[in-house]
Amino acid sequence: MACVVVSATACAGPQSALDPAGPAAGAIAQGWWLMATGALVAWLLVLALAALAMRRRRRLQPAAGRRLIVAGGVVLPASLLSALLVYGTLASDRITGAGPQAEHLVRVTARQWYWEFEYLDEDGGVVATSIDELAMPLGRMVEFHVDSQDVIHSFWIPRLGGKIDAIPGRRNVLRLRADRAGPIRGQCAEFCGLEHALMAFEVSVLEPGAYARWLEDRAGTDAGGAGR
Repeated sequence: MACVVVSATACAGPQSALDPAGPAAGAIAQGWWLMATGALVAWLLVLALAALAMRRRRRLQPAAGRRLIVAGGVVLPASLLSALLVYGTLASDRITGAGPQAEHLVRVTARQWYWEFEYLDEDGGVVATSIDELAMPLGRMVEFHVDSQDVIHSFWIPRLGGKIDAIPGRRNVLRLRADRAGPIRGQCAEFCGLEHALMAFEVSVLEPGAYARWLEDRAGTDAGGAGR
């Protein structure tokens, strides 16, 4: 029981991919549970077959052995992988955020050793900036334009969705939506040097009105000289 309780507590927290706070992370977590369940079923089946083989003294007939090989080596993995493929295809829009129109745009620049966030208006002008602190409006789709000024980093907010690389000279696009407030933390998921452990940032999910005031408070802020 103690092991179950400890394992359950490990599924929550500000940086847990199994404690989703948005649709993309929810689809990823659901896919993880499906894969874990499928792996558990396959593992239990192998254990059952191994136990049966150790208890039985007589040899299987060739036809029975062939049926067992086809069932365990072809039918079972093909069924599990097909189910995973269907789920991944159906969930792809939720994971990528490709369906709904993004309402907000944030330019993310990775640097050694901090993250710079620039909040853009409809014309691409910078209305606010922040360092190692990302603000997002509750329930609104945000599009992130991610790049790097030095080496390859990786932008990842586990409770909101998947990761995407920050590559010098290339802009990668990621869409995320936060449907729940609470402690959320992002990080660099690519080893980028000796101070890689410092490449973390806090995510504040605010009501739309509070988000607008947050941007006003940081309007005109010069984040270019900030860092660690």
